[in-house]
Amino acid sequence: MTNLQDLVSAAKQGDKTAFSQLYQEIYKDLYKFAFYCLKNETDAEDAVSEAVLDAWQSLRKLRRDDSFRAWMFKILSAKCKRKMKYYAARREEADLSEVEIPVFQDRDDSLELRRAMDTLTDEERMIISLIIFGGYDSGEVADMLRLNRNTVRSKHSRALAKLRQALA
Repeated sequence: MTNLQDLVSAAKQGDKTAFSQLYQEIYKDLYKFAFYCLKNETDAEDAVSEAVLDAWQSLRKLRRDDSFRAWMFKILSAKCKRKMKYYAARREEADLSEVEIPVFQDRDDSLELRRAMDTLTDEERMIISLIIFGGYDSGEVADMLRLNRNTVRSKHSRALAKLRQALA
């Protein structure tokens, strides 16, 4: 099996097959992150697609081959933040409380967890998703979201408490 750093190196040289293998390695985590942030399957797929396209186009700018996964999540989190800002602007224009979030039977995520995630604010969902699906620690999340590390820890703790309560 090929080393991920070798795949990144090959992809940087224009090897589409290597990039495809890299994508296959992390797609599920990217999708879960986007889905829990955006609460919509189509928007999550769009955000992941946009992030992957941006990554392919700017892959040569990646400085360290071993940071490919973190770099992909950083690109995706920017896409999700942009969509979340768009949602917020739309909410101000119209009452979206009647919009139904579809349930997808073919996903391995439970409806109960999705409903619990819906109780979180956009920022809380972003923090939880980066930590759970992205595998980042609070310091890395703080850097990505431009927040204080202690603020991320306290928001993470409060968000987990909300999830526990919603799942109880």
